[in-house]
Amino acid sequence: MSNLAEQLQKMEAHNSIFESAVRQLPLPVCAAFGSPTQPQAVTFANTSRVLSTKDSESVAKSFANSVQASGNVVLASSGTNAKAAQGKRVAVLFSGGPAAGGHNVVCGLKRVLGAGNTLFGVKPGPKGLLKGNLFEITDADVASIINTGGFDFLGTDRTKIKTDEQFAQVKATCVKHNLDAIVIIGGDDSNTNAAVLAEYLFKNVKADGSGVQVIGVPKTIDGDLQIGDLLPISFGFDTATKIYGEMVGNILQDTRSSLKYWHFVKLMGRSASHVTIEVALQTKPAITVISEEVAEKKMSLAAIVDQIARAVVARAAKGMHHGVVLVPEGLIEFIPEMNALIAELNEQIAHHELAFSALPEDAKPAYILDKLSPENSKLLASLPSYVVHMLLAERDSHGNLQVSLIPTERLLVDMVKARVKQLDAGVAFSAHTHFLGYEGRCGAPTLFDAAYTYNLGLTAGSLILDGRTGYMATVTGLTNGGAPQAIPLTGLLNIERRHGKDEFVIEKALVKMDSAAMKYFVSRRDEWADDDLFASPGPRQLWGPAAYQQPISVALNSGSSSLAFKLG
Repeated sequence: MSNLAEQLQKMEAHNSIFESAVRQLPLPVCAAFGSPTQPQAVTFANTSRVLSTKDSESVAKSFANSVQASGNVVLASSGTNAKAAQGKRVAVLFSGGPAAGGHNVVCGLKRVLGAGNTLFGVKPGPKGLLKGNLFEITDADVASIINTGGFDFLGTDRTKIKTDEQFAQVKATCVKHNLDAIVIIGGDDSNTNAAVLAEYLFKNVKADGSGVQVIGVPKTIDGDLQIGDLLPISFGFDTATKIYGEMVGNILQDTRSSLKYWHFVKLMGRSASHVTIEVALQTKPAITVISEEVAEKKMSLAAIVDQIARAVVARAAKGMHHGVVLVPEGLIEFIPEMNALIAELNEQIAHHELAFSALPEDAKPAYILDKLSPENSKLLASLPSYVVHMLLAERDSHGNLQVSLIPTERLLVDMVKARVKQLDAGVAFSAHTHFLGYEGRCGAPTLFDAAYTYNLGLTAGSLILDGRTGYMATVTGLTNGGAPQAIPLTGLLNIERRHGKDEFVIEKALVKMDSAAMKYFVSRRDEWADDDLFASPGPRQLWGPAAYQQPISVALNSGSSSLAFKLG
C-alpha cells in the first residue's frame, strides 16, 4: 500500500485533516470557570429577577414543587464551588433535531463534573431514557468528539414523555442506574418536557424519598428559544445561518453571472423567521419575506405574491432578470387565511383522528372538506393538490404541522409567474427553488457555537453540583466576558392549544417588528431590491478574520458595538 493510501485510510471515521485539527482548537471560557481544560464548578445565588407569564397562576398549581423551590427566580454564578458534590451520577441526552455544538455541551459537562462524578450518555434521546439505554462517557470520548458537528455520539429522537406509563419508565431508569440528575439538551418543546420531568422527579424517586435533578440546555437552529438578555440565542443558530449564508451568497453570485434566473430559497425555521432575517442580513438579497411581518400586516397570499411580482417587474425594467427570494419555512402558518385553515384542520384531524388516518390518501381531502367551515373549505379546494396533500399530512410528535414538507417556495413560484404575466407579459421569468434545512444542522460548530456550548455544559454541570433542579442553563454577557446563569423553567411556561387540548409549553420567540435587527433590515431592503448589493459571506471560519463574528441579528438586538463576541 502506498504512503498516500495509508494517509487516506487514517483520515476515515471522522479523522479528516480538518476534524483532526479542530479537536485541538482552544475554547474560551467564562472567567468564573477558570481553566478551559480543567474548569472549576461554580455556585449560584438568587438574583432580584423573577419570571412570570400570563399563565403563572396555573403553572404554580401544576408545578407546585418546582415553583416553591425556585420561586421562579433567575440565578447567577456567585463564586467557585469549593465543596462541589462528589459521587453524582448524571445522564445526558439530546432531544429533537440536531444542532451544531451539542457535542461540546457533553464535553463541558464531563469536564466540570470531574473524576469524582460519573456522566452517562443516553441513546437515542428521550426514547433511550425510557428504555434505560445508558453508557458511561469517558475522557477519551470527550477528546474524540470535542468541536465536532452533529449529534451522532448519542443520537436523538423526538419522543415526548407525557403519559403515566412513560413517567414510570423514566423513574425505573433512574432507579436502575441510581441517577442523581438528567440533562436534557433541546429546544422549547424539549425544555418544556424538562420542566415536566423536573416536577415529576422532584422527590420520592429514591429509597430515602429524594428526587432526581433535571437541567435543560437551550438548543435549536431556528433561534426561536430566546429570552431577551437572559438568553440572546440558542446554540446551533450561528453555525446553521453561516452555512446557509454561504450557500445563498453562492446563489446570489450565480444570479449575477447567468443573468436569467430567479431563485426562491426556503430556509429552515418552522415557527419564526430568525434564520431568514439573519441570512438576509448576511447576504442582502433582492427580496426577503418575514413571516411575522406578514402576520402583523395581515397580508394575504395574493398580497405576498403581488409584492414579489412587482419587484420582479421593476428589476426587469432595469435590465435585471435575476434575483433571490428568501422564504421562511413556516410562512404558510403566518398568512391569516392559511393560519385559520390550518387551525381548523388541526382541530378536525385531531377530533376525527381514527377515521381520518384509516382513509386512503386520495380520499382524505373530500372527507375533511365536509368537516370545515365554508370559508376554509373553499380555500382548501382552491389550493394545488401538492399543497393540500402536505396540509393533511401526519402531524409531528408535538402536534405541529410539518411545514418543512409543504413546498411553499414552489407555490410562490407558480403564483408569481402568473402574476408577473398579468403585470407585464413581456417580462421573462425563469425560477429555481431550493430548501436549505438539513444542510445546516450538523456542520462543525462555528467558534461562537463551539465556545457557547462548551460554556453551557460547564453551567449545566455546575447547576447539578450545586443541587439545583428545574432550571435551564444560560450564558449571558457574550460580548464582555460571559457570565453563567440559570433560568427557572416554570417561569417560562404558558398554556397553548396542542392536539386539540390545552398544554403547558415554553412560548416560541418570534421576530419582533421593533427589534434593532428588523429595523435595520427594513431600512435597507428597498435598496437591495433596486440593485445588486448582495454580499457573499464565504465559508464559516474557526481561524481567521471572521472567526469571532457572532450572529448579526444578535449583535444588533443586544446593542453590541461590533460583531465580535468575547468569552473569558
